[in-house]
Amino acid sequence: MFTIQHYVQPETLEEAYQLLIAKRNNVILGGCAFLKMSKKKIGTAIDLSKLQLDFIHEKENTIEIGAMTTFRSLETNPCLNEYFNGIIPKSIKNIIGVQFRNIVTIGGTVYSRYGFSDLITALLALEVDVELYHGGVVPLEVFLKNGGTKDILVKVIVHKTNQSASYQMMRNSISDYPILAVAVSKKEDDWKIVIGARPRRAEIAVEASKYLTQNNIDETNIKQAANIAMEELAFGTNMRGQKNYREAIIAPLLKRGIVEVLR
Repeated sequence: MFTIQHYVQPETLEEAYQLLIAKRNNVILGGCAFLKMSKKKIGTAIDLSKLQLDFIHEKENTIEIGAMTTFRSLETNPCLNEYFNGIIPKSIKNIIGVQFRNIVTIGGTVYSRYGFSDLITALLALEVDVELYHGGVVPLEVFLKNGGTKDILVKVIVHKTNQSASYQMMRNSISDYPILAVAVSKKEDDWKIVIGARPRRAEIAVEASKYLTQNNIDETNIKQAANIAMEELAFGTNMRGQKNYREAIIAPLLKRGIVEVLR
């Protein structure tokens, strides 16, 4: 249950930012899909709907996605379906239903740094920056690790590289949150492995990625990369899955991802 004392729709990002930092309990509203899961007393709820942040712009070297862009727009965008084996649309296609994906926003999801996020896991496998109104442009990995003071996520910037990528996950049911999420990408000879829903926030398995890059891709080395990822990242238990089950399914999900990348 949450309560809102004041609701505003600012006309500019500067106005929105000043409202945000005015009081501790002032917050930015994203798509609000997950707000009902929280217990908050919101002083001023700041709606960014008037700031024209719902866009997907393909540029020469990047794809820029506005913070208010919905998952459904990501899912159906031709540009995002073309690049990186369509990893971004594929990562979100199983999230509850179309009605839900019509309101969930990329900004609300990324800024909140949800541990269960399919999308964040997929984005980390690519070369992605986020642009914050006050904090400027920072790599997604840095933003996820550091969090930061109050700010407004303006857009997500996906760099157009020659990466091939794949997103794999395990769910109890098609509309549930993932028990484990694995994203894999390959740029030239360099591999990147990302594991999310551990149930902690998605992270790059740096040492496992190095191992996969430096060794032949075969059954033995895939299992070893999974073991290394298990050692360098923390796994836990929640209502969706046990720690040991999550650890047991790393290798098969990783193998599926690698096979899809190599096709």
